[in-house]
Amino acid sequence: MPDGDSSKAQPTPALSPLEKNRALEEWLRWQLGQVQNRIRDLKAQEEQHRLQQTQVSRWKVQPQRSESPALLHRADCSLYEGEGGFISGEDAVVALTMPEIEPCEECRPETGLAQE
Repeated sequence: MPDGDSSKAQPTPALSPLEKNRALEEWLRWQLGQVQNRIRDLKAQEEQHRLQQTQVSRWKVQPQRSESPALLHRADCSLYEGEGGFISGEDAVVALTMPEIEPCEECRPETGLAQE
């Protein structure tokens, strides 16, 4: 053992300006990656929200069946899973004025039309 107390910590050599800047560069690259991941997540959330809003602002008409009238549904109504054939709010308002089309009692599409 060298002379003196061995429990004394040796001073850490100071980093050179180049080493400090390389460490800063590495941290900034990591930080940039974090921000890019957050941006990607937020874009995905916005897209999901946009799709949900689009789905809510569309309607569909269930064709008339034997003794039942045709029914107007919100696009996301689970009572009628008809693919495609979505109509706009303006067309849905017109559809509700037609005597052979009634609003679905479950999804109540007329309430969505009142907001337009």
